[in-house]
Amino acid sequence: MARFELAAGQTSRAVAHRTVDEIWLFVAGRGELWRRQGGREEVVPVEAGVCVTIPAGTHFQFRSLSGEALAAIGVTMPPWPGDGEATPVPGKWKASVP
Repeated sequence: MARFELAAGQTSRAVAHRTVDEIWLFVAGRGELWRRQGGREEVVPVEAGVCVTIPAGTHFQFRSLSGEALAAIGVTMPPWPGDGEATPVPGKWKASVP
């Protein structure tokens, strides 16, 4: 389990996880989460109290749309295996952070 933040106005790079599933609970800020798995694609509005799942292999990206950081607590199952788990993929938006 980890808590992470994306600064106000920033957009993450798009990635997919090779072997882990995740559950995220947003705890601050407001933004959007894009995810694509197979032929299904969606943009989910997120803010404190919203919970999302990210199954292994799902392409995803998120961005902060408010004047404060977008913060979430994420749980990874099984535990994070280390470097190389998250692989870059084409995203919906232009990333503003590495």
